[in-house]
Amino acid sequence: MEHYSFLRQLADSWVLVVLVLFFVGTILFAWRPGSRPLHRDAAESIFRNEKSPALEGQPEGPEEVK
Repeated sequence: MEHYSFLRQLADSWVLVVLVLFFVGTILFAWRPGSRPLHRDAAESIFRNEKSPALEGQPEGPEEVK
């Protein structure tokens, strides 16, 4: 039973801290400065060739997003 108690205490303390830090890091990564054009391009990518298929040699996205 000692092994179970150790793992339970570890999960209740340190694993919880690690998961909270991972969550906060993910949020900060998504909201980092300069990521707005990348997110906008990803959100609008499904509408890029809505009227007609892309022509050969035509760029896939806006030139300013790299």
